[in-house]
Amino acid sequence: MNKLIQLEEAALFGLGIYLFSLMDYAWWWFLALLLVPDFSMIGYVLSNKTGAWAYNIAHHRALAIVIYLLGTYLNNQAIMLTGIILFSHSSMDRMFGYGLKYEKGFKFTHLGEIGQ
Repeated sequence: MNKLIQLEEAALFGLGIYLFSLMDYAWWWFLALLLVPDFSMIGYVLSNKTGAWAYNIAHHRALAIVIYLLGTYLNNQAIMLTGIILFSHSSMDRMFGYGLKYEKGFKFTHLGEIGQ
């Protein structure tokens, strides 16, 4: 994967950490929740298509931003935290080469085939 993309994703992950630091949660919450979006992979038990859709919804940064902004608008830190975790997790995954999934299988992503 292109090093420039990895650097960009690392910077976005850093942004997620910064946004979390502005909240009133203990740091262990960030660590405990960071991998929760990967539960979306359970969709692959049903089919590649269901798995890809579930994974992509849980890893879509635009959705994460909308959730964060909704939490800001409603002044609800739990909703803001949800958006930050989704955003941070997606950036972390992409930093490691795990992109949004195509329906033909888990290893086929918009960043290329995993393991190649």
